[in-house]
Amino acid sequence: MTTILIATLLYLVATGLLVRTLARETPSKRAAWAVPAVPGVALHGVAHLLAWRGLGGADLHFFSALSLAGLGMAMVTLLFGLRGRMAALGVVVFPLAAISLVAYAVTGRHSAEGLDWRLQLHAGLALLAYATLAIAALLALMLRAQERALRRREFHRWLRALPPLTELETLLFRTITVGFALLTATLLTGVLFVHDFFAQHLIHKSVLSVLSWLVFGALLFGRWRYGWRGPPAVRWTLTAMVLLVLAFFGSKFVLELVLQRTG
Repeated sequence: MTTILIATLLYLVATGLLVRTLARETPSKRAAWAVPAVPGVALHGVAHLLAWRGLGGADLHFFSALSLAGLGMAMVTLLFGLRGRMAALGVVVFPLAAISLVAYAVTGRHSAEGLDWRLQLHAGLALLAYATLAIAALLALMLRAQERALRRREFHRWLRALPPLTELETLLFRTITVGFALLTATLLTGVLFVHDFFAQHLIHKSVLSVLSWLVFGALLFGRWRYGWRGPPAVRWTLTAMVLLVLAFFGSKFVLELVLQRTG
């Protein structure tokens, strides 16, 4: 529990440093926010490892999966933030990671699911795909806000914390490409390794995941073939992400919290 409290505190400190940086007239290029963020992310991962050791296996129930997705998003944010001007993502991602970790701690631990390496690979790919594409959805929202502000000639201070419009758009599609590859691998390993992949209790998750994959794939094809960009790209990204949220967390919520079943 101490590990979780410290990780949560570090996430909040990193968020506060980011907010203070973005509030300045000339945002600092120094990544002071990373000093608490790096150990915060590390302790977030340690908290799960310690819990799994106590359970004797991986816990991938709803709140645990939610926390792991938050961890993945925080890791991607660290990577983006340290390598470019996308640290602003942390203002949203770090509090979400903290909330998901606290929710996991408050709801208690479930029993280990006893997954073999193949199912662990499938679950790990699914969480990485979700985290990466969730970051893409946030980038899409930032792109939409930036375009709207520039179109209205509203030069807000937070705009200076973002890269140019074209650079942000390029980053969006690179992130979608990586997430799409991970989602493809997730679906392939699901077909190969998950017993009764299209069983009744998994059919909604499977169908929605495939629909999300098709939308992301169509968007990438449209970008390559027709040069899609701007508002249409944002709409397609958000639509695909909504389908993915419903596929993964929507189905887990209904199965585990409403119907009291595992799946």
